[in-house]
Amino acid sequence: MSRFVRQSKYRHVYGTPNKRDNCYDNVRVSSSAWDTNLVKVNPQFISLNWNTVGGGSFAVIPLAQTGKQLDSLPLFSAHAGTVLDTDFHPFNDHIVASGAEDCKVMVWKIPEGGPKEHITTPTVTLSGHQRKVGHVQFHPTAENVLTSAGADFAVKLWDIEHATERIELAGHGELIQSMTYSWTGDRLATTCKDKVLRVFDVRAKTVAQETAGHQGIKGSRAVWLGDLDKLVTTGFSRTSDRQINVWDMRNFKTPVKAMDLDSSSGILMPFYDKETQVLFLAGKGDGNIAYYEYDDANDELYPLADFKSSEPQRGIGFLPKRACNVTSNEIARAFKVHTNLVEPISFVVPRKADTFQADIFPDAPGDEPTVTAAGFFDSDPATPLPAPKLVSMEHGFKVQAKKEFTASSAANEAAASLPGSGASATDLPKEAGELAAAYKALAAENEQLKNDLVQRDLRIKQLEAQLATAHLAK
Repeated sequence: MSRFVRQSKYRHVYGTPNKRDNCYDNVRVSSSAWDTNLVKVNPQFISLNWNTVGGGSFAVIPLAQTGKQLDSLPLFSAHAGTVLDTDFHPFNDHIVASGAEDCKVMVWKIPEGGPKEHITTPTVTLSGHQRKVGHVQFHPTAENVLTSAGADFAVKLWDIEHATERIELAGHGELIQSMTYSWTGDRLATTCKDKVLRVFDVRAKTVAQETAGHQGIKGSRAVWLGDLDKLVTTGFSRTSDRQINVWDMRNFKTPVKAMDLDSSSGILMPFYDKETQVLFLAGKGDGNIAYYEYDDANDELYPLADFKSSEPQRGIGFLPKRACNVTSNEIARAFKVHTNLVEPISFVVPRKADTFQADIFPDAPGDEPTVTAAGFFDSDPATPLPAPKLVSMEHGFKVQAKKEFTASSAANEAAASLPGSGASATDLPKEAGELAAAYKALAAENEQLKNDLVQRDLRIKQLEAQLATAHLAK
């Protein structure tokens, strides 16, 4: 064993949980069995999948509103099924998107200071998935571009300003378990229940690379390693051991680094901090959060420490780096979901100096896009996309003025056409009422035929994926 200790600025990073008064208490976290992180965070709010009876809701809570939450906490409620995932707009803190079991994606405006009453009308409603929508994620560099993944095995990219679907990525044969964008957003990696790791060229709408991923039957996750051409995936082996793999786009057949961790059963939720090159791993049902430093030159993950807790976590979210507290040398802040509590945990580098530590706080992605939605969708796939715009962290985070988001008239009409809006058949004259009843009957028949086609299409996709998997195994 070597007598020398590897030098690292982050070797002594430690996690500090907040007192209960500084947590978000008395929250009703969703009991859905869908594999999701349950919580998302931006510099001003947290969003939390909510446990409701009938329909689907989620809560948006201002970060400063800690302590015991009201039993009558205002909710965003318009989905007809359970909300499965949410995501904040990276360039507008007052816009949030949601996906649910009702096959719809909705985009909402958050009032200044957070909601004061229930909000039941979304700004934009996006319909196109044939089955429940399990994942929503905004594009990291393009303005007003939202990505959704459904149980219909499809990934769709939307222009939310015009409420239009612009791209569909096909090729999955089973449920999509996670998705992650590259640094510039030109590529999208997905993990899937069919145990294949895929990397899409988004604008070309093609699978650029694919390989056999983790072979265990439980869920797998992926996260891009910042501006590197590398991915980290977490999953399980055939013997149900938890694993971490590092993949290099230049040699995608096998991982450049593979680690077996332990035999725990909780799905690992990864988060990578590009500025410090630290990878955080939180296991569902575990109390601990492990973190590693990634060495690109040696393709090595060096363990740093564990944040230890006896309270298991159901989900976790991380604050955007630009909003971390630089005065206390906070390099990351996690929001750990308990049964009825969300607990902030600050990860701090201990230093005696009270001046700005430039070596641990390089410039971080800001809140300005580098390309418009039209510029992204209409660009040549061979043309590289610009990298995210970076901002200095020296003077700390300052809340910016609320940005206005205006959807097109077509988008507003789509949101207004949700079930329950408009006149009913009983409000119409008799002849019109009969026509409306006949129309509803035809619509129901049409919906049944569509469902039959969807089932056949899904079966075809499954068979194609099995053939592709068999080909990869050869």
